[in-house]
Amino acid sequence: MNKPLILVVEDDRSVNNLITTILKTHDYRYLTALNGAEAVLEASSHNPDIVLLDLGLPDTDGVDIIKKIRTWSNMPIIVISARNEDKDKIEALDAGADDYVTKPFSVEELLARLRATTRRLSASGQTQAEDAVFENGELRIEYAAGCAWLGDKELHLTPIEYKLLCLLARNVGKVLTHTYIMQQIWGSSGASDIASLRVFMATLRKKIDSSVDGPQYIQTHIGVGYRMMKVE
Repeated sequence: MNKPLILVVEDDRSVNNLITTILKTHDYRYLTALNGAEAVLEASSHNPDIVLLDLGLPDTDGVDIIKKIRTWSNMPIIVISARNEDKDKIEALDAGADDYVTKPFSVEELLARLRATTRRLSASGQTQAEDAVFENGELRIEYAAGCAWLGDKELHLTPIEYKLLCLLARNVGKVLTHTYIMQQIWGSSGASDIASLRVFMATLRKKIDSSVDGPQYIQTHIGVGYRMMKVE
């Protein structure tokens, strides 16, 4: 099976060359674009599997590119940007980005994010029957039965905790912002909801991340949101 086709949108030629060299070295197929107009054209013409997107483009803001692509495609978009403020990350993720990498980044980090996104692409191709059960390490969710297990122990979750767990599981490896989670769980995103979210996430993590030596399933991105990690 061929590795995914990746569209690299980066106007800084040195960074563009660095990223494409990394991709070429690891046998990824790729396309490049130096501005927003080229990015939209390449994305619509070639339908890449993954987009690596810089936000600071010369002709438009990268967030606008995310919004445009999201009007017609769910292709994964990984932002690679020097903007490291929480508000910038939240804006990009809420616009529809799947992940956010801050410059400067390591080769290992970029490859890890690509592997995680590739796994999600593979998982999305599974049949509905396969999707009826989610497995990640020792964590198992049986959607039809409405129950979850950790190893051979059934987890006793409240309805909200179960909904949160399912939401994270269906987006494994992807950062979900506070706003997105609150809208999915409560249908709103007020100040009281974020306080409730933190309480429910804390109790959920105690139940599935209870072992000090065991894998940590839920990663907190302070000021941004949460991500379920893929456990091998």
